[in-house]
Amino acid sequence: MTDASSASPAPTLRMSASDWALLLLLSVLWGGSFFFNRVALDALPPLTVGALRVGLAAAALLAGMAAMGARLRLDAPTLRAYAGMGFLNNVVPFALILWAQTRLPSGVASILNATTPLFTVIVANWLTRDERLTPARASGAALGFLGVAAMMGLGGAAAARADGPAIAACLVASLSYALSGVYGRCFRAMGVSPLSTAAGQLAASALFFAPAALLIDRPWALPWTLHMPGATALAAVVGLALISTALAYLIFFRILARAGATNILLVTFLIPPSAILLGVVFLNETLAARHFLGMAMIGLGLAAIDGRPLAALTPSRKK
Repeated sequence: MTDASSASPAPTLRMSASDWALLLLLSVLWGGSFFFNRVALDALPPLTVGALRVGLAAAALLAGMAAMGARLRLDAPTLRAYAGMGFLNNVVPFALILWAQTRLPSGVASILNATTPLFTVIVANWLTRDERLTPARASGAALGFLGVAAMMGLGGAAAARADGPAIAACLVASLSYALSGVYGRCFRAMGVSPLSTAAGQLAASALFFAPAALLIDRPWALPWTLHMPGATALAAVVGLALISTALAYLIFFRILARAGATNILLVTFLIPPSAILLGVVFLNETLAARHFLGMAMIGLGLAAIDGRPLAALTPSRKK
């Protein structure tokens, strides 16, 4: 590895307006995943939901690549990268969050997921040279975390006291997401396209998930305890796979290649508001004052991490 002290640091990657638009869209797609998870878990166990999610998403992306005449890169270094990314970005967090959602409300799980950027700015500072922990990023992450705490309110604190293991599972999932955001930078260096990256890491995830689901959920065992899920659960699985996974990862890897690990994982700050707003529209849920307060604090945290609003307010003087 190159000694960071002997080389000038690369410029910090920034978000363009189009990147921010894609980030907002991604937050809606992933905010919906918590809703899809909850509906699917009413009929299927966690590992089976995870296996179906990544398996169907991988099949959709591979079919799309075949239709376009694109080829999946299959050299040994890229295969290892697919496996590493799939494990960190899908297998660990999906399994932990799905298990946690059998014990926690979806809103609490999505709010805990928003701790990912807090882990990311620390991980990226340790493992990269171009995404260092600046005072602005540190203060922005801290402010965003306080916003998450504000959104949790008393209900989140009660959930934490009642089910510490599920809370811990969500936090470990967030750490795994943070590690995957930094690890995923290797695909840009290797010249792997976002489409190939998304399809390859999902296919690798399916290879991890399928044996685990067969061994632990045991859908093949007699007497059969897993019944054919209803139309609602099946629709949730399809939406989870195609909308919140296949499409979402195409957007994710495009932003990651252009804007870096710290910026892409800002999406987890936006997922709780997206999940809550989806609940208001489709589930007739209501927003409490703490949700508005939390969203405002998260917005300020995002602005501090991005740095451009502050730069616009304090332009450099030309001599």
